Amino acid sequence: MEKAFKKEANIFPQVGEGESLQAFIMLRLGGNGVAQSLAALAAALLLRLFAGPGPSLPSEEEDPPAADEGSGAGAGDSDGGGVLPVTIRWRNITFLLTDVSGEAKPGRLLAIMGPSGSGKTTLLNVLAGQLAASPRLRLTGRLEVNGRPRSHGGCKIAYVRQEDLFFSQLTVRETLSLAAELQLPNEPLVEERDEYVNKLLFQIGLVNCADSIVGDAKVRGISGGEKKRLSLACELIASPSVIFADEPTTGLDAFQAEKVMETLRQLAQDGHTVICSIHQPRSSVYSKFDDIMLLSEGAVVYAGPAKEEALYVCPDHVNPAEFLADLISVDYSSAESVHSSQKKIDDLVEAFSQSTSNIARVVPITELEGSKFSMKFGRKLIVRRGGWWKKFWLLLKRAWMQASRDGPTNKVRTRMSIASAIIFGSVFWRMGRSQTSIQDRMGLLQVAAINTAMAALTKTVGVFPKERAIVDRERTKGSYGLGQYLLSKLLAEIPVGAAFPLIFGSVLYPMARLHPTLSRFGKFCGIVTMESFAASAMGLTVGAMVPTTEAAMALGPSLMTVFIVFGGYYVNSENTPVIFRWIPRASLIRWAFQGLCINEFSGLKFDHQHSFDIQTGEQALERLSFGGSRIRDTVVAQGRILMFWYWTTYLLLQRNKPKYQQLEPPPPQLQSLE
Repeated sequence: MEKAFKKEANIFPQVGEGESLQAFIMLRLGGNGVAQSLAALAAALLLRLFAGPGPSLPSEEEDPPAADEGSGAGAGDSDGGGVLPVTIRWRNITFLLTDVSGEAKPGRLLAIMGPSGSGKTTLLNVLAGQLAASPRLRLTGRLEVNGRPRSHGGCKIAYVRQEDLFFSQLTVRETLSLAAELQLPNEPLVEERDEYVNKLLFQIGLVNCADSIVGDAKVRGISGGEKKRLSLACELIASPSVIFADEPTTGLDAFQAEKVMETLRQLAQDGHTVICSIHQPRSSVYSKFDDIMLLSEGAVVYAGPAKEEALYVCPDHVNPAEFLADLISVDYSSAESVHSSQKKIDDLVEAFSQSTSNIARVVPITELEGSKFSMKFGRKLIVRRGGWWKKFWLLLKRAWMQASRDGPTNKVRTRMSIASAIIFGSVFWRMGRSQTSIQDRMGLLQVAAINTAMAALTKTVGVFPKERAIVDRERTKGSYGLGQYLLSKLLAEIPVGAAFPLIFGSVLYPMARLHPTLSRFGKFCGIVTMESFAASAMGLTVGAMVPTTEAAMALGPSLMTVFIVFGGYYVNSENTPVIFRWIPRASLIRWAFQGLCINEFSGLKFDHQHSFDIQTGEQALERLSFGGSRIRDTVVAQGRILMFWYWTTYLLLQRNKPKYQQLEPPPPQLQSLE
């Protein structure tokens, strides 16, 4: 280390050639225990900068070397060929962070470490360009990719988030195959795609579970570690140069955590630039890191090699990650401990800042020059052009597999449809033609409309918010358009969604002895089926309005309650206050109830004893203000409501598409120091 320091002694004229780096820092800060720790960290920093491995950095004026012919590497290469080696450097990043600077190199695994709330995920999001936009805050600093500002042309990146979200009924192989067809800009041949996916499964270690369904909380599927590796595999399809992973070991046991980190380490060795945030890894996981960056309260305490000897001033048989976490954490056990630990951290941050200030002036951010790395599956895919309809069919296929294979949900909905039909049929058993049966018929048709709508709405709002998160991520990658997704979802769910109203009607209709003709039964089932689709569309809108499933489950039934009140049974449309008269026209409950009443009462004759009794079904319809209406009008109205909710969902999803914070240049005083 002293030789490395002497080699760069011209950068630090205030240090004599015979002085060691550690002695210099201890002389500046004093000979106490804190100064020794500071000296160790600063020494490790300089060793990282001047003696650490990595591609050489030519002068800023040089142009980046052209990719070797036939290597397949390139910023725009998405054919699975090579991986363009990328060095990322950031300077003076400020956004809930304090003037953070650092770098990440290809072939090395960088771990961002620190206690909770230190800014690990924030920094990772900034580097990946995935920081959620906030109008109240500013993101400033410089971020360069191979010496060029990221805005002037970036590189392909992969971002593996903490939450592993997939379509639960697809297998691992199907998930990867569909992702490959959707993400690649050109359509690979089937044989080439399958070979590509198989090699990816082998590299990530998912061969043994390739034909297992992913699963979710309802259906047992692959393990948490396998889901994390599947997330990595989906991100690797487009051959990214840089891989970001946000706390990839969270929620995993020790074995699975180590398997995931071993995968990331292997990807780094294959030529990717890998950056992950991690809270407090076990020692075997820590040993896989090439570089680390320690953050405390948004400031950098250390950045450099993870295995630098100067870092191992901790006691023997102690996990280095735990030692470092204790070193940079605030102890809240007492007022004195808070003050002393905070002072220690401030001293470490200040020492690190001083030791890097001169280096930042003499080491420019330049373009990368180095050898090209290639992935293990380096052969280019043979491609042919695909289009809008191809992606639509892929989305339709995925939506159909998800809907038709969801056995637990479909079984529950089937049982609920049968059970509710039996209950209603028992209550309204074999209705006759008496005067009292008129009210019974109206009540039965109203609860049938309510039950059908609520069942469809509840199912949709319970599922769609999670699915929306997947769709948002895929749309951010440009995999497909929003119109393709919504149309495919609507068509794929028609067969499954129609089954439950048909089951409900088939049980209820004969039990209640409604109008006993086959054509009337068919119209009854058609009306409740159309209502079910409209309620599902409303559920999509509710799911697009709110960020969580819990919020959707609270908002959806509340809106439906309003439509129930104005559903034509409790409040006559002629008596509705003027300011609320638009609600019955928008109520899917009202139109379903009206259609069911017209279907049931038209042509019926009732027993009567007095002249003021209702004698015909048409008179009953007049009492409800449904006279003169046709079933076709109610079905058309429900179709309009369905299209309205789908169009509203489209607009909401388009408006709520994730927006990310823009990186602004640092203040002039900081730019002058660069």
